[in-house]
Amino acid sequence: MIESFEQLFESARVRRLLEQMYGSEEQKQQVQRYRRAMDSYQAQYGQTAALSYFSAPGRTEIGGNHTDHNHGKVLAASIQLDTIAAAAAVDTGVITVVSEGYPGISVIRLDDLEPQAGESGTAALIRGIAHGFRQHGYRIGGFNASVGSTVLPASGLSSSASFEILICQILSTLYNNGELDAVMMSRIGKHAENLYWNKPSGMLDQMACSYGGMITIDFKEPAEPRIERIPGTFEAAGYSLVIVGTGGNHADLTNDYASIPNEMRAVAQAFGVEVCRDVTAEMIYGRLAELRETAGDRAVLRALHFLDETDRVDRQVDAIKAGQWQDVLKDITASGNSSWKWLQNVYQESASREQGIALTLAITERFIDRLGDGACRVHGGGFAGVILAVLPHAAVAEYRELIERTTGTELFKIRVREIGAVCLNTFA
Repeated sequence: MIESFEQLFESARVRRLLEQMYGSEEQKQQVQRYRRAMDSYQAQYGQTAALSYFSAPGRTEIGGNHTDHNHGKVLAASIQLDTIAAAAAVDTGVITVVSEGYPGISVIRLDDLEPQAGESGTAALIRGIAHGFRQHGYRIGGFNASVGSTVLPASGLSSSASFEILICQILSTLYNNGELDAVMMSRIGKHAENLYWNKPSGMLDQMACSYGGMITIDFKEPAEPRIERIPGTFEAAGYSLVIVGTGGNHADLTNDYASIPNEMRAVAQAFGVEVCRDVTAEMIYGRLAELRETAGDRAVLRALHFLDETDRVDRQVDAIKAGQWQDVLKDITASGNSSWKWLQNVYQESASREQGIALTLAITERFIDRLGDGACRVHGGGFAGVILAVLPHAAVAEYRELIERTTGTELFKIRVREIGAVCLNTFA
């Protein structure tokens, strides 16, 4: 049995795991992150001999913008930025979590798992996850945890889903022999986010944070989505994935996000079905005047975006498998254009003076046009936040200088991580 921090992180299997998760150049730096989590645990709770260490990655979305909630297809990947924890089971019937960089302590009693009015996001998500475990027949119990994250908040990299999957992995490991797979953890994370945090998300974020690698997901049957690991990486093809902050406002975007699935479903329901997966463009064209009157023009545009975006995912997957990276980039560009013009999630209608995403995309598109290579698009839910740029490795430094000089915002290189949510101790 591994009894100390040094024994665990100096073992050959854990060193190999860390290299897979973070790359060899970051391995020592990442060990120090886990050491800080251990030190934080000791400062808050005391004894550390029985600690387990956990990681859940953030995610990037390559294709399939706002398609999961209407049972569409997505192309996504886990990334090296992650949420980690040092945690140990306790017999108090209470989950207690401290988070690096955030004040206060989240304390959740397991004898009261109903939603609590006014509860903060962290505590609400933990409570919702514990409720989801119990609802699905899994065991729950108390634990103490110290958490830290490099998944940038409000970045479209799914910091909330990363945290949800982390808590799922802790409960799965400590109380369920690691039995929960990526799909079940994602269902429980979605349950917590939808019902305890009032965020109308699909399962894309949680799936990409739990599974690992670059994957395509078909949500035709959302309770049992079809997942396929996609070989090949942008890095090996000569491209860097870059996330760019846009300086967008930090207002509550829940209503903006909710309007997208709601309007798509309004179009679907006009045909007696629940989601746009069961609608075709010809069906829409045949009743266009009626739909414009009842659902509105934007709803029709969003439904058409869904149909084309789902088809684009299939083309992207085929192109990656064939090594046709220029075709992949063309479809990323097309996805971005559709999100801007049809889906309309590049800025808030209620705050049209603030168009950080649109402006950053314009600057990036001009750069790519001059370069003659690359692609960009809104990243994540949209309306405010970040964009994704895919650029040749050699162009990143010049692009960074351009962004810092023009918008003054930050740029982060990300890369695909093949390992999903994990308890490091199980590899020792």
